[in-house]
Amino acid sequence: MTQTTNRPEAGPASRRREAAPRIHRAWYVAAVAFVTIIGAAAFRSLPGLLIDPLHNEFHWSRGTIGAAVSVNLALYGLTAPFAAALMDRFGIRKVVAVALTVIAVGSGLTVFMHSAWQLMLYWGLLVGMGSGSMALAFAATVTNRWFTERRGLVTGVLTAASASGQLIFLPLLSWMVEGHGWRPAAITVALAALAVVPFVWLLLRDHPADVGLTPYGSTTHVPKPPPVAGAARRTLTVLAKAARTGPFWLLAGTFAICGASTNGLVQTHFVPAAHDHGMPVTAAAGLLAVVGVFDVVGTVFSGWLTDRFESRRLLATYYALRGISLLFLPMLLAPAVHPPMIFFIVFYGLDWVATVPPTIALCRQHYGEDSAIVFGWVLASHQVGAAVIAFLGGMARDVFGSYDVVWYASGAMCAAAALMALVIRRREPAGEPLLA
Repeated sequence: MTQTTNRPEAGPASRRREAAPRIHRAWYVAAVAFVTIIGAAAFRSLPGLLIDPLHNEFHWSRGTIGAAVSVNLALYGLTAPFAAALMDRFGIRKVVAVALTVIAVGSGLTVFMHSAWQLMLYWGLLVGMGSGSMALAFAATVTNRWFTERRGLVTGVLTAASASGQLIFLPLLSWMVEGHGWRPAAITVALAALAVVPFVWLLLRDHPADVGLTPYGSTTHVPKPPPVAGAARRTLTVLAKAARTGPFWLLAGTFAICGASTNGLVQTHFVPAAHDHGMPVTAAAGLLAVVGVFDVVGTVFSGWLTDRFESRRLLATYYALRGISLLFLPMLLAPAVHPPMIFFIVFYGLDWVATVPPTIALCRQHYGEDSAIVFGWVLASHQVGAAVIAFLGGMARDVFGSYDVVWYASGAMCAAAALMALVIRRREPAGEPLLA
């Protein structure tokens, strides 16, 4: 294809050619990113299903298994800001293709493990680093490059892709674990990640200028920025600048609580907690899949709301509602699925990652062109919070014999997050970013 990176302005013929397609190429890129995130989401469906099988087979404590999940979640977050900078340096396609391959290798190697350190290495380190490069910073980078309008909606759709992957894979993986053991499930995760690599390499493009287009919603040509050298240095420099601003710490704090109350607690420990109350593993996994259904609806709707309403107030509302729902959960767990539990699943699912679109919007408002990297660091705090609760949740189960204290503590933390969101200083999108 013709490279247009150094062309200052497209000519009239080119503009007519760009205006011809009825559907802008940005929507196709978003669709490929959606499918990519769905394929990568398979690995996120598995940790909660592995706790009891690994405990029974290897006699590892739930705290030990939770520690491996914690390493995975922490690296998922800590890798994200560096991945965003690497995408600026090497391009989206290369980074995502390598990340999916690393996920496949790590998941595949787990079938040969026999010691807890190998679980830490394969699932914690390799899958954690690979998944971090496929984190929401990827969605933020695609959205920032290809869209100037409908960014909130696209962010919501791409965020929902992770839940869609959970919806697709969780029932299948729970059936495999229950009927055939955990190893076929791990192999399935590896194959799912590998299957997406050709789509990424053949169909994904790094920038609208690569195909002679303007971003969706833009009326002027946007040249492709040159590769940015020193990805690690830039990532740390952006962190150092952002860390001197109040909104960064408030966003990081609220998102840490978001991760603790979703990935760290519910995604990791809901299935074993429900099983403690006599609920079959397949039924509990099915409930998490239903969370994925309504998360798609809630996140896309949140993206639509983010385009129209103040992000701070949306965040405060989401965290307050999530905290209330978690306080009621210990009273709802039972051997069978009953209407109040279904109501909780629907309510909680609508709120699962509805916080992502307004959080990305606030990063964009405050930090401009560095917003994807700043959001990567905010996401790192999300995953650190998730990692801490994944570990403490397993420890609490070993010590107290139940998860009740963790549900109550998470509800209280969500109330604190709602207050923190309201404290974030208001800033108009058109204003100068704080890092300027």
